[in-house]
Amino acid sequence: MLPNNEGSNSVGRTLVVGSEFTDLDETIKVAKALASQPRARILEYLHPKVASLSEIARDLNMPVATAALHLSSLERAGILSSQTAPGKRGQQRIYTRVRDTVVFHLPAPAPRSRDDRFYTHMPVGAFIAHEVVPPCGLAGVESLIGMYDDPVGFYEPDRFHAQLVWLSHGWLEYRFPNHARPRRRPKSLRISMEICSEAAPSADDWLSDIFLDINGVRIGAWTSPADFGDVRGSLTPAWWDDWNSQYGQLKVWQVDNHGAYIDGRRISAVTVDELDLPAQPYIVLRIGIDDDAENKGGLNIFGRDFGNHAQDIIMQIDYD
Repeated sequence: MLPNNEGSNSVGRTLVVGSEFTDLDETIKVAKALASQPRARILEYLHPKVASLSEIARDLNMPVATAALHLSSLERAGILSSQTAPGKRGQQRIYTRVRDTVVFHLPAPAPRSRDDRFYTHMPVGAFIAHEVVPPCGLAGVESLIGMYDDPVGFYEPDRFHAQLVWLSHGWLEYRFPNHARPRRRPKSLRISMEICSEAAPSADDWLSDIFLDINGVRIGAWTSPADFGDVRGSLTPAWWDDWNSQYGQLKVWQVDNHGAYIDGRRISAVTVDELDLPAQPYIVLRIGIDDDAENKGGLNIFGRDFGNHAQDIIMQIDYD
């Protein structure tokens, strides 16, 4: 059984370390476990086999006590697992390497008081309305949801478990809960998600003008340069074919009192007051590609268990 690493999670053979607003303890523990040449040799040795403590010590020319310390550190970090098994002289511990990839999600500063900030995640499959044109589809951690290029899959109840959603053009609409603060004026709204173009198969040069609307107000568009498939995404499940979309870019839209921005670059004069955030109990987010866009190159949205970034769609509202 794997140790319970509080603050980390796993996707197949990938270990994701840390999460938003956590301290550095978990990240430091895993980093220290990896920052050792003898432990690197142990990890190489255990791929792709299992071995006992005595075998590891003998084959790597280490004292048994030293090997045991290294193995214990790697196991506490969630990179190895062990179990007892009968040996020639009683019970022995058998070690298995259970991770091939480690992704470090570095902590952010602790949030301000609850009255000053609202922060929430939205699974990529939790859209409440859509208009999609094939090629399109949804994928989970273990398999497709529905079938390739069949819009019927976008009505499946299992869509809420999707970790990747793609479409050639059209849009997806999400509704975020609006925990408006009485007598508090919103001063900024941020949306972040991992996205890219959609080609069939992936393509290194495939432009797509991806727009974002909030409460029916056009915030602006970002031109994605590609449908990235040159290397596998660090979180992309093993069952997903290499020729498919592998990862996107993490894009951050922000609207404040001065205008709208993407990754800090101003894209429009829309201000946060124009979004009329306190008007209803939810905030409508629509993302897609217009029918008359210059670059109609589709859209992929990656969830926390797909691509390179261990997050869903994130909304953050700061108040004065």
